Amino acid sequence: MWSSVPGLARAASRRFPRGGLAASRSFSAGNAAALSGDELGGGGRLRAGPPWRILFFGTDSFAQRALERLSRCFETGKELIEQLEVVTLPVTKSGDLPVRKYARMNQIPVHDWPCLGPDQFDVGIIVSFGSLLSNSVIQQFPFGILNLHPSLLPRWRGAAPIFHTLIHGDQVTGVTIMQIRPTRFDVGPIIKQQECAVPPRCTADELGAMLTEMGAEMLLSTLKNLPECIKNKREQPKHGITFAPKISVATSWVNWEKQTLEEIDQLNRAIGSRIPLRTLWMGKTVKLLELVDPQKVPVSLAFTQEQLISGTLHFHKESSILLVRCKNGWAGIKQLGLKKVLSAADFYNGYLHPYFQGGSRIKQNVARFETYQPETKRKTVKKNLNVI
Repeated sequence: MWSSVPGLARAASRRFPRGGLAASRSFSAGNAAALSGDELGGGGRLRAGPPWRILFFGTDSFAQRALERLSRCFETGKELIEQLEVVTLPVTKSGDLPVRKYARMNQIPVHDWPCLGPDQFDVGIIVSFGSLLSNSVIQQFPFGILNLHPSLLPRWRGAAPIFHTLIHGDQVTGVTIMQIRPTRFDVGPIIKQQECAVPPRCTADELGAMLTEMGAEMLLSTLKNLPECIKNKREQPKHGITFAPKISVATSWVNWEKQTLEEIDQLNRAIGSRIPLRTLWMGKTVKLLELVDPQKVPVSLAFTQEQLISGTLHFHKESSILLVRCKNGWAGIKQLGLKKVLSAADFYNGYLHPYFQGGSRIKQNVARFETYQPETKRKTVKKNLNVI
């Protein structure tokens, strides 16, 4: 399950008010296809086919794009979707989440998690929700809860599959629709899966938009023949499992000694629009705001052995690019953030050029970016004092 919103694991285990989906309406989603047409308690009916009553769980822009596709399908006719409502997280200090905003603007009923509303639904759809749902919640949906996950599970289980796809240079990715299970993310059986090539030098935003569009079409295809799709579900393979934990500022630090030019470019395209890459210069944090396509970095330059030390800086005047030595070449930077946003030329003229202008040999700590070394917490060992 992909999400940029912190999970609310405690909320997932809360019991819902009796006014919500009643426990008496709970039954196994795994047996839904075999029970089609049976009458349920409380006046509900397990449907053999569409139109479906759908409860959508989501938060961020990725989920919003999936909701938009379902909403358009609902508005154009009720052959596939009879009812569409939304569950999202409460309003935060930073304002409404994208899913809530879109639902409000399009008059889609919204429920604050953990409230699901009083109506019964046939199937749940969860996209970038960030919270585990308890078994008692899942069982309230005859066909279970389907999750749209932007990776080829079991590769990149976790909150940030698109980021890790780019960070690790995957050439192939895809979308998986699975039935969720309680207690663990992204381990449920696969309903439908489709792969695609990762476009060259795409960003996380571009790849996310492409996979959302693909995933939305897969969702609609699944809903058209939902009982059959669930009947033919398959368990995830036991091999090829990788994990995609959330990205953070710690992910953004460049290691000039260990990272190649290609790895730095992949990291920037993955997270740069959300968390700029960063490094240290003279003990200060410098944000790398605009990096140059590795293919466009000027490389026909002669350097001394000393200038080939990782982190060494060189300003290329002809292209106004600041070059930084990494493991296997030179990374190019056009814009940086120090006290303010600076072009590469501004950084050179304001901080590096004065040393050259004076005719003195430039200090090596001035002419070099440093690799950030996180502080390691020392374990305090308590002495065991035995009184005899």
